[in-house]
Amino acid sequence: MSEIKKIIRKIKKFRDDRDWAQFHNHKDLALSLVLEAAEVLEHFQWKKPSEVITHAKKCKGEIADELADVAMYLFELSDNLGVDLSKAIEIKMAKNRQKYPIAKAKGKHIKYNKL
Repeated sequence: MSEIKKIIRKIKKFRDDRDWAQFHNHKDLALSLVLEAAEVLEHFQWKKPSEVITHAKKCKGEIADELADVAMYLFELSDNLGVDLSKAIEIKMAKNRQKYPIAKAKGKHIKYNKL
């Protein structure tokens, strides 16, 4: 069993022990995913690049908590939708290799259709 599947089992047990599956529909999980991602962003809002590095070190635990929230909602939503996240990542990486060949994209941050 993959690590992702083990994590999903733990997430679902936590949810089911609390009878929360009734609230964890696709829409609400997607909303929660975005809201938690915004909480990650909040740590860096209005900070200069030099402040970001210091803040990230100082608040690593808080940021880790927010990243974990994002991951848990992502894993549960993918499971609810029947998406094998490991497989989806592999497929998406293959597509990205096509869109962003090393020879054209290396060291550049522009979108594939502008390369």
